[in-house]
Amino acid sequence: MKSSNTSERLKQLMKEKNLRQVDILEKCMPFCEQYNVKLGRNDLSQYVNGKVEPGQEKLTVLGKALDVNEAWLMGYDVAKERKEFSPESAKKDIELIEKFSMLNQTDKQIIMDLMDSLLKKAGN
Repeated sequence: MKSSNTSERLKQLMKEKNLRQVDILEKCMPFCEQYNVKLGRNDLSQYVNGKVEPGQEKLTVLGKALDVNEAWLMGYDVAKERKEFSPESAKKDIELIEKFSMLNQTDKQIIMDLMDSLLKKAGN
């Protein structure tokens, strides 16, 4: 569920990390070069002021530069922390999905309820 927006999340990060827009742009430079994405002062200003929402490429650059989850940066109720995927974690995720798919509907619902309970307990 979406409870915020990119503007509010950027402002929150700026306050928490004592960053100015120019600081964010500096943090973004290496990722802009890596992904061949142009992110200028005007772009960032419009994002911070809520006039425009960043596209996927610029959102990725911002997320990596600020070390936050892109979905969180968009305003969704997800963990703020970034999760980088590796081949090992992908294998485990696939294994979980395969095992889950072998369960009957009743057991799947039990697992879903348990996960919801654990996430609620963890504050997510």
